[in-house]
Amino acid sequence: MTTLSDRPNTALLVVDVQNGVVADAHERDAVVANIAEVVEKAREQSVLVVWVQHSDEELSRGSDEWRIVPELVPGAGEPLVEKQYGDSFEDTDLETVLADLGIGRLVVVGAQTDACIRSTLHGAFVRGYDATLVSDAHTTEDQTAWGAPPPAQVIAHTNLYWNFQTAPGRTAGTVETKDVDFRAS
Repeated sequence: MTTLSDRPNTALLVVDVQNGVVADAHERDAVVANIAEVVEKAREQSVLVVWVQHSDEELSRGSDEWRIVPELVPGAGEPLVEKQYGDSFEDTDLETVLADLGIGRLVVVGAQTDACIRSTLHGAFVRGYDATLVSDAHTTEDQTAWGAPPPAQVIAHTNLYWNFQTAPGRTAGTVETKDVDFRAS
């Protein structure tokens, strides 16, 4: 069993809130506003904010689509992790960043629910992290043309099953933006 008992600190992980990722996302403006609120709460409570930024053939590094949305501005000293896979841990320095700061608990927000958010949540959990998803601060695009449920159902289903995720020595669950309190364990 993998647990991180010697890592008592918490970080907020902001995943892929980039122009090209959330341009057509479900309830984009409300979700970005909720993410901004959670970022502010983290900063007020002196909790590390870690930014994750995806790049691939559609999100080429340095392009406008690749940039983090203008409503969210990473702060000085807040780490930025660049990735090329769904799981924010895969082939990145995220684990090193978190280990160096004693982080064992993650609060996750961002996009896309059915891709990088799910991959990152599961990646964190199997690596021993406690992982909390902010239920109204993640979103996805409409993928119904390819057989997926509508975005609201994808989001609701992810929130539902993450509340029941279990493993020895680790916690998972969801919390709404209004109830995020980084001081609570």
